[in-house]
Amino acid sequence: MAGLTEIVEFLDGELDTCAIPDYPGAMNGLQLANDGRIGRIVAAVDASLPVIEAAAAGGPGLLIVHHGMFWQGVQPVTGVFYRKLKTAMEAGLAVYSSHLPLDVHPRWGNNILLAKAIGLIDPQPFFEHNGISLGLRGTWGGSRNGLLESLRQALGGAVHHCPGGPETIATVGVITGGAGGEVAKVAAAGVDTFVTGEGPHWSYPLAEELGINLFYGGHYATETFGVKCLAEVLGREFQLPWSFLDHPTGL
Repeated sequence: MAGLTEIVEFLDGELDTCAIPDYPGAMNGLQLANDGRIGRIVAAVDASLPVIEAAAAGGPGLLIVHHGMFWQGVQPVTGVFYRKLKTAMEAGLAVYSSHLPLDVHPRWGNNILLAKAIGLIDPQPFFEHNGISLGLRGTWGGSRNGLLESLRQALGGAVHHCPGGPETIATVGVITGGAGGEVAKVAAAGVDTFVTGEGPHWSYPLAEELGINLFYGGHYATETFGVKCLAEVLGREFQLPWSFLDHPTGL
């Protein structure tokens, strides 16, 4: 049985958790401890009540999530928030969250794993924000319909797209999650096709006006890659069983 402290030190070091700026509510790192003993790893995208209840049903372990328990900021320990903490603590379930550090990780991140899954050629960091590159840019050299099909297969579901750019794609930018509101900045960066999870309604007509293809694969679907990979890495590094708890939002 592995020790929680050892696992957290490994994660913090490999993910560069303390050095990567993020939204304050992300609270990257260990969010909830247990008695220090870890016998299994569970991965999930969101630390929602249904996820915590399902993970806790298996007993003690470590839950790795992308969106943690404090996403809404400081809140009283009442109602649903109290139930989440109580459920996890009674089960001996520790919780570790990694948002942007996991998005941008060069090997285990959502961006690189999605880019590889769709066959993006030579993905390189792009779209700098607060001193870090939030996405990857690479070449495609195929058709818009071909990219659409590759995304459908990689994400296992429907992909909403705006065919506002060229039919033969040259350069693709990938930022997983909810980056659709950045379509103008992405277009200004010189890509003709933007792949992300979701965005506001106005991003579609804006993409048409800017002459850029826009693909929405779903916020949840584009961010399952990192936590799965991280759980697999921990399982191998610490010889622990791991599983992925799928709780899609449809968004």
